[in-house]
Amino acid sequence: MGTSNSCTSPSTNLRFHVDKMSSAHVYVRLNKGQTIDDISEGLLEDCAQLVKANSIQGKFDAIYVLFCNKVNNVDVVYTPWYNLKKTASMDVGQVGFHNPKMVRTVRVEKRINEVVNRLNKSKVERKPDLKAEREAVNAAERAERKVQLRDKKRREEMERLEKERQAEIRSYKGLMVSEKMTSNKQIASANKSLQELEEDFM
Repeated sequence: MGTSNSCTSPSTNLRFHVDKMSSAHVYVRLNKGQTIDDISEGLLEDCAQLVKANSIQGKFDAIYVLFCNKVNNVDVVYTPWYNLKKTASMDVGQVGFHNPKMVRTVRVEKRINEVVNRLNKSKVERKPDLKAEREAVNAAERAERKVQLRDKKRREEMERLEKERQAEIRSYKGLMVSEKMTSNKQIASANKSLQELEEDFM
C-alpha cells in the first residue's frame, strides 16, 4: 500500500484507490508482458478490499469522519500509474487521468472481513528505494534493447549476404571468366588444326 504518487514507479505499476473518497492506494506491479486486463479476479478483489478498508469519507479536520469500510457499494478505480494526472489546482490526494479510457472500475458491495484479515496478517512493510528500483528496471530494459538491436543487425546482415548470393547466382558474372576462356591465338599455338578441334568437339 502506498502513501504517495512517485514518478519513479516502474511503468508496469497499476494504482488502485476508492473513487471520490480520501483513499489509501495500492500499487500492483505487473509481470513483463502483462496488461491491465490480465490481472486475476482474486488479485482484483484483494486490492479493492484493501483500499476500501483503508479509506475515509470526509475531511480530517472535521468532527464527523465516516470510515469508508462501513460504506457499501463503493467504486474502486485502477489505472497504470503513468495515466495519473496531478495539477497544482487539485486538492491533496486528488488525482485525474490523462486518458479516461485507461481507467477501470470495480464495484465493491461490502467489506469482506476474511479477505481484509488475511491481507493484514500477511502485511509486510518496507521502505523501498524507488530510485534504485527504477534504475534497475531501466538497466534491464536497456540491456534487453541492446540484445534486440544486436539480433536485428545480425538478421539484417544475414539477409543482405543472402540477397548478394542470390543476385550473384542470377547474374552472368561467372559465365565469362577470362581465366577459363581460350582465345584463337591460344588454339593456334597449341598446333591443332581447325579440323582436329572440330573432331575433338564431336
